[in-house]
Amino acid sequence: MDKTITKLGSFWISKKAKEEISHISDDLSSFSNTVEEKAKLLINKLKGKSQKALTDLLREHNLPPGLFPRSITCYEFDESKGKLVVFLSSPCEVCFKDSSVVRYANRVKGTLSKGKLTVIDGMKTKVLVWVKVTSVFVETYKSDKVWFTTTGVKKSRPKDAYEMPREAIKVEEF
Repeated sequence: MDKTITKLGSFWISKKAKEEISHISDDLSSFSNTVEEKAKLLINKLKGKSQKALTDLLREHNLPPGLFPRSITCYEFDESKGKLVVFLSSPCEVCFKDSSVVRYANRVKGTLSKGKLTVIDGMKTKVLVWVKVTSVFVETYKSDKVWFTTTGVKKSRPKDAYEMPREAIKVEEF
């Protein structure tokens, strides 16, 4: 009986230790990403490159400015290729005015063009279960709707629900 309790106890302690080490490495990874992102912003400022707000960039591309939460740390946009990378301090989710929920990874990548954000990596939405968002677009003839394309499903949502960036709730996992 004592051997069983000892084995069970050491198993439990080992499991807890692995979880703590995992959390520490995640925290360190997040910290280094944040430092790297801030360094990039500082370098761009020193070079004289001022960056417009992400909300302005989205508006210029005919997308709703509240597509991303307020908690973004920074973003990178390669205008020549249309590559957009948005950095957040941690995985999070936002509940919008229309009761839709979108979850974001630490980094969301996609290709930005007029009225579209395609080839998205790092964004999910809740449609009974969490599904990966592959593109977001606004049709020119129906500008009051935002379309979220997921794996096999195309869902329209009211554009006005995404007009203002909203507060995000931190989540443990993307």
